[in-house]
Amino acid sequence: MKLLQAKLNKYQEPQKAKAAGIYPYFRAISSEQDSEVIINGKKVLMFGSNCYSGLVNDPRIKEAAIEAIKKYGTGCAGSPFLNGTLDLHKQLERRLAEYIGKEDVMIYSTGFGVNLGVVSTLTGREDYILWDEQDHASIIEGRRLSFSQSLKYKHNDMESLEKQLQKCEPDKVKLIVTDGVFSMEGDVANIPEICRLAKKYNAAVMVDEAHSIGVFGEGGRGTVNHFGCTDDVDLVMGTFSKSFASLGGFIATDKEITNFLRHHSRSYIFTASITPASTAAALKAIDIMIEEPERQQHLWDITNYALEGFRNMGCEIGNTSTPIIPLFIRDNYKTFAITHDLLEEGIFVNPVVSPAVAPQDTLIRFSLMATHTKEQVTRALEAVEKVFRKHGVIK
Repeated sequence: MKLLQAKLNKYQEPQKAKAAGIYPYFRAISSEQDSEVIINGKKVLMFGSNCYSGLVNDPRIKEAAIEAIKKYGTGCAGSPFLNGTLDLHKQLERRLAEYIGKEDVMIYSTGFGVNLGVVSTLTGREDYILWDEQDHASIIEGRRLSFSQSLKYKHNDMESLEKQLQKCEPDKVKLIVTDGVFSMEGDVANIPEICRLAKKYNAAVMVDEAHSIGVFGEGGRGTVNHFGCTDDVDLVMGTFSKSFASLGGFIATDKEITNFLRHHSRSYIFTASITPASTAAALKAIDIMIEEPERQQHLWDITNYALEGFRNMGCEIGNTSTPIIPLFIRDNYKTFAITHDLLEEGIFVNPVVSPAVAPQDTLIRFSLMATHTKEQVTRALEAVEKVFRKHGVIK
């Protein structure tokens, strides 16, 4: 065995979980992504999706994608920098700029690629990136690639952020990067206070709206819109793979920044453009979210119903106030076992274990879509209570 394989062969954690019959990943779905899916020929309620708008199986989205394929084909065969820019891409960029309320938009092939390419590129060796300790992995990877000085502040702790800002040289660029809604525990960033501190210390602000578009703000525009901070936040990031029911991502900002990024951001320049189908799907999703505010309202109705149900059950759910509901287990093995037992009860949820969270913070991630019914949520609450009691998580 070669040295590389011999070294990696020591990693046996997945094999241990498989041997115990509780391995919870790569569960093959043989139906459309919706509030109910089919796994191993069995109908299962889906509470593990990130499509908060519930549009991922909407026939209008499907039709828009099909028509785009008919006109443009299945791919672009090149990066947007060279041969991969379609008029459809430019149409989506203009629509997103209007939707978010910024001068310009750049479309990337994935949401991960946005954060990777933006955070790593904007600031120089003498500058600073300030980031929340619970920021998404894509932000972490972006700042790791940057040559800038990296300053981490405690989660959603504005006193900690200010202390880090005070360490920065006043005449150097400072970029504060935060999630709008934190993807694992569902709590919301204190964007108004971040913007206040940014003004005080002459810093720029970037907000990752991946998990807040379709949930917060007018027409689902996100937390920046919700808090009335669009003019104070310099860069708004979003992904198409969640409420936009597609694949790809974008950064919305001013034209000076996009001009620089278009000619320096490697995950933009050296990656093929998003497909015509993905582009058309995202375009259609914007229209639907604006035209159907009742969809967003229903999402909040069932979110509040679920939050109340879990609290009454005695579950530990942290500081969430969103459709992302963490059910803390605080034990890796038990988290896997509970995920397995819930699937047996017809409930699909996602386990979150280290390194996604600290070992003592392992949890079940329960997420809601606008297409869930109150009856489906009730069934899920009953199943969770049954399984949690079995494993001693609640009494």
